[in-house]
Amino acid sequence: MSRIGRMPITVPSGVDVKIGEGNEVTVKGPKGTLSRKLHSDMILKLENGVLTVERPSEDKMHKSLHGLTRTLLNNMVIGVTDGFQKELEINGVGYRAQMQGKKLVLGLGYSHPVEYEAVEGITIEVPSPNQIIVKGASKELVGETAAKIREYRLPEPYKGKGIKYVDEHIRRKEGKAGAKKK
Repeated sequence: MSRIGRMPITVPSGVDVKIGEGNEVTVKGPKGTLSRKLHSDMILKLENGVLTVERPSEDKMHKSLHGLTRTLLNNMVIGVTDGFQKELEINGVGYRAQMQGKKLVLGLGYSHPVEYEAVEGITIEVPSPNQIIVKGASKELVGETAAKIREYRLPEPYKGKGIKYVDEHIRRKEGKAGAKKK
């Protein structure tokens, strides 16, 4: 039995879960609505505000889908109640971020400012010029958006310049040793 897959998901009050045909799951809550089509072999049950996932057999594929399905459902419930966020930090002289309307404008040492417009369901905040916070209900979308922003200037190992996650540690390298004299 999957240790993660057999754990029940308690649905908090104010969250509405609907299981449709072919395991089309829709979760509505205060932070928004998420829907996803899960694998049709998995057995989803909603009883007394508790969501459970069961697998039809002990097949290897069903075992691997069991924990995945439960985790995806749990992330949907957490997303519509609390939401997810990723924090990015910008390091480098002259590197900065600012919001212009709904666009994130980044000055990253290129000859032009880099503009990024967030997709629907994602909000971007810039509390300081070197900090970006990406928020949303979908864990996938928040992570994908943060990764796209980080790709504009990946952190380099010599001076640590670039965009990195706040909890990320950059392994620093030593610079060039210098030319030897004859």
